[in-house]
Amino acid sequence: LRAVGKTGIEFFKFQGQDLLKTYLNLSSSPDYEKACELVSEAVKDYVDGLCDEVYIVHNGYKNMITQELRIEHLLPVEPAKLQVDTQSNSALDTEPEDDALLNELLNTYFEYNMYFALIDSLAAEHSARMQAMDNASKNAKEMVKALNLAYNKARQESITTELIEIISGVESMK
Repeated sequence: LRAVGKTGIEFFKFQGQDLLKTYLNLSSSPDYEKACELVSEAVKDYVDGLCDEVYIVHNGYKNMITQELRIEHLLPVEPAKLQVDTQSNSALDTEPEDDALLNELLNTYFEYNMYFALIDSLAAEHSARMQAMDNASKNAKEMVKALNLAYNKARQESITTELIEIISGVESMK
């Protein structure tokens, strides 16, 4: 189990989970090279048999109001069921025989997924912060309006009381 970001690390520590490795300051400013390092370490652990599966779990941006938990299954790769055309295709005849192309594509796929998860999580965080700031601004405006109304009522009561006292004083002098 690896955790990226202060909140994720604190969550797993609070749950009593042992973390293999932690990464700070990666989710606040995503970097492609660091994302590549992180995912390559996880893939290496899978290849070495230290884990059975590799998942990326992150907070994802859905829209301005909603964020959602996203779970991406990286390893083992389960290729989609392909329908093979029985006609000869010249593009398939020119592909390399070894697994070099497949390995390179898989590495790029893993790196992209990790980097996308970091960027998506950052977008969701910024959206949540913008929503919170918008709500705080609305609440502050409502509070200013309520306090202004209370101030005006208190001032009006004070003026009314002073007028009543003045009128009462004038009436008592008659």
